Amino acid sequence: MKRKDFLKKSLAATAVIGLTGAVRAATETLDEKEETVGFNHLPNKEEKIMNTVIHRAETRGHANHGWLNSYHTFSFANYQNPQRTRFGVLRVLNDDTVAPGMGFGTHPHDNMEIISIPLEGALEHKDSMGNTQVIREGDIQIMSAGTGITHSEYNKNKDREVKFLQIWVFPNRKNLTPRYDQLTLDRTKMKNKLYQVLSPTEADEGVFIHQDAWFHLTNLDKEKALNYTLKKPGNGVYVFVLKGEAEVAGVALKPRDGMGITDATDFSLKATSNTELLVMEVPLQLN
Repeated sequence: MKRKDFLKKSLAATAVIGLTGAVRAATETLDEKEETVGFNHLPNKEEKIMNTVIHRAETRGHANHGWLNSYHTFSFANYQNPQRTRFGVLRVLNDDTVAPGMGFGTHPHDNMEIISIPLEGALEHKDSMGNTQVIREGDIQIMSAGTGITHSEYNKNKDREVKFLQIWVFPNRKNLTPRYDQLTLDRTKMKNKLYQVLSPTEADEGVFIHQDAWFHLTNLDKEKALNYTLKKPGNGVYVFVLKGEAEVAGVALKPRDGMGITDATDFSLKATSNTELLVMEVPLQLN
C-alpha cells in the first residue's frame, strides 16, 4: 500500500473511533424504560387524520468529515436533538456518502440491529464473525450485533463515491448471538408495488430482523397510488423519500424528507413524480 493511501485510511480509522465513542455514549444515555415513541418529535399540527411527524430533508443533522458526508434524521454523534432521538425502536437513519477508497475503521457494536442499504457504488464489509462481503446498489445487509461484534466498512472503489443508508433498530431481546445476512433485491418486484425487503420471520421475503418490523421499497410511476396496511396493531410507520416526490397520507414530501405515522391502520402513498420510497414499519415501544 502506498504511504499516501495508508495515511488516508489511518486518518479515517482514527476519525471513526472518535465518532463511534460519541455514538456509543449517546446511545447509552437513552432511557430504555421509556415507553413512548412519537412524543419526542414536534407534532405536525396541520394533519388531523392521524398522528404524524414530518422531518424535512434540510432539518436533518449534518456532519462532513471530508471522507464521510453524513445526514442524520435522528440524534447521532455530535448532532443531539432531544426532540429527534428516535421513532419507536428506529434509532438511527443516516444518509451517508463515503469518499473513494475511504471508510469506517474497525469499531464495536452491541445489542442493535444494523441495516445497510447501498444507493450507489459498493461497500466492503469485514467483521469479527469472519464475514468478508461486498454489498452493492440493489442489495440489503443486516447485522445483529447482539452480545457484541466489531466490523469495518470501506468504499470498495477507488474512483467513485459510495452512498448508502445506515439504519439502526433496537432488537426485541438483548444479548442475542451475533449474526450476518445480505440479500440481492429483485427490483422488478418494487415497480409500482410494495416489495418487502425485511421482516421478523426467517422464512418470509427479505432479510430477517430480531424485531416486529417490516421494511418495504417501492418505485412508483408518476400518479401511481398504493395503500399501505400495517402488519401489526400498535406499530408505527416511518416513510423516507429516496427519489422524486410523493404524497403520504395526503402530505407532500420531497427527496430525503421523512414522515412518521402513528395511530393508523393504513394510509395512502401517491407519487407526484417518478419516486422511490422506503417504508419502515416498527414497534413504538422499547421492550
